[in-house]
Amino acid sequence: MSALEKSPETPESTESTARTPLMTLGGVSQVFSTKAGPIRAVDDVDLSVNPGEVLCLVGESGSGKTTAARMAAGLARPTSGEVAYDGQDIWSMNRQDFGAFRRSVQYVHQDPYASLNPTRTIQQTIVAPLLKHGVVKTKKAAAERAAELLTKVDLTPPENYLPKFPHQLSGGQRQRVAVARALTLDPKLIIADESTSMLDVSIRISVLAMLGRLRDDSGLGFLFITHDLAIAKYFGWNGKTAVMYLGRIVEFGPTPKIINAPTHPYTRALIDAIPEPDPDLTKTKGRESLRSLEIPSLANLPSGCSFHPRCPLFEDGLCDATVPALTTIRSGQSAACHVVARDGVPEAGPDDLGA
Repeated sequence: MSALEKSPETPESTESTARTPLMTLGGVSQVFSTKAGPIRAVDDVDLSVNPGEVLCLVGESGSGKTTAARMAAGLARPTSGEVAYDGQDIWSMNRQDFGAFRRSVQYVHQDPYASLNPTRTIQQTIVAPLLKHGVVKTKKAAAERAAELLTKVDLTPPENYLPKFPHQLSGGQRQRVAVARALTLDPKLIIADESTSMLDVSIRISVLAMLGRLRDDSGLGFLFITHDLAIAKYFGWNGKTAVMYLGRIVEFGPTPKIINAPTHPYTRALIDAIPEPDPDLTKTKGRESLRSLEIPSLANLPSGCSFHPRCPLFEDGLCDATVPALTTIRSGQSAACHVVARDGVPEAGPDDLGA
């Protein structure tokens, strides 16, 4: 099976009919002051997530994915632009509304060991937010709810895990505990930041299947951050995918179109980089030849399109002159590329893209 072939067990997402997106990033930017000068980690990004929808944010390390996620979670205030939850700017909310927003949006970190308190048992970790925020009234009810949540994330029987400490669990088990903790406050949106990247492949699939079931059963929205387009395809097939490069969105659209018919040369290069398990397909697979493998520094971004030093479609005087806008290339799919917007998408080879 191709590395990008859709698994028959791929979880399906719930179609949203909501008029107002659950979460919206409107023209958000994040600029950090450093000794080397200002670093624009996120630059004028527009994204939205509907209830029950999966939005995958993909790109190489250093592309700004986590910074965008932290702004979406209210953990960092954007330098400019608006972060809105249920149509309301979170930084204009009063203290009570902001607290409700923070409870409704939960963050699952990449490293479950670092995100769990090593001095607390699993029961203490899950019971703490239940009691602090008044979800339950008694310690007995909190313990019962903790057991229910562990069952929901497939840690059964829960009494085997509740008295343990994080170091006594495997990586996959710790990540399930982190998800259970995120569910304590009945969130509407989960931001999963590379939440499966540190897990073995077999464990990764089981955790993704668990997250997919939670999404379908509870109508949770997901902002799912990953560098792996194969994972984005598996988890977000019925959702949308935004491809990020050096702080900007360079391609956006329904996940099937992004995976099977990418338009931006950076997206095509990301797909080409996915390992192919079939050696015969590896020999015949088309290759996106980049002009350079070096990623420019955020402290010294290239002029014009920031991808132009690596881009196989580069045209002197065009790509290095102006920053390309995110333009509709075909129905439901947009890309930030001067050449593709003008000439259309280059033809794929017969075995290209795994379509």
